[in-house]
Amino acid sequence: MPPVTGLTSAAASLRYWERRSEITANNLANASTDGFKAERVFARLLGAAGEELPVAQAATDMRGGTVRTTQNPLDVALQGDGFLVVDTPAGERFTRGGSLRLDAQHRLVDAGSRPVLGEKGPIVVPAGAQVVIGDDGTVSAGGRPIDRMRVERAGAGATLAHEGGTLFVPDAGRTSVAPAERRVQQGAIEESNVNPVSAMVDMIAVQRAYASVQKAVTTLDSVREKATSELGRPV
Repeated sequence: MPPVTGLTSAAASLRYWERRSEITANNLANASTDGFKAERVFARLLGAAGEELPVAQAATDMRGGTVRTTQNPLDVALQGDGFLVVDTPAGERFTRGGSLRLDAQHRLVDAGSRPVLGEKGPIVVPAGAQVVIGDDGTVSAGGRPIDRMRVERAGAGATLAHEGGTLFVPDAGRTSVAPAERRVQQGAIEESNVNPVSAMVDMIAVQRAYASVQKAVTTLDSVREKATSELGRPV
């Protein structure tokens, strides 16, 4: 690893603040996305003692968002640490996005048109039937149970990979939440857990910090230029 200088330290700081700016901007863009979980950035120092450089690392804030009543019978909000399971071209994914609807095939799908999976597969609702979703995720239509939503949680100590939007890649230790432990609320949606005001304040702070480091880089570059062009000049 090359020796740490003022410029290499400043460059590492710029990369950190740039990454933090990207994630903060994404949080702000999804402040109104139901079920979205904010990303938090922290700096990790890497390198030998006395020559550490900051590296940006991100973690998902899995705290629940505010539950909003919608009265839409297809909307659901989950309490606790469980996730709905949806089918995607890349495989099964976890989501907390509970804004659901029926597609042209009468399948229950999420806002991204991904089928919500039940214990029997994609949940298909008969046309025109009144839908009732129980606390344990049981979907009934016309007074008859059709299927029960799969509600799963990550394995103990696992960190889920955020795939974008409201999707997470399930871990190998995923487990099903027992029906008696589920709290599925029909006619409600869990909102994003992003606080727009806090995110905006953070964005302003990031921009100011980035500008300060940029100024430091300009100053260091000017000093190096003078050292190269003037100190070697004969008296």
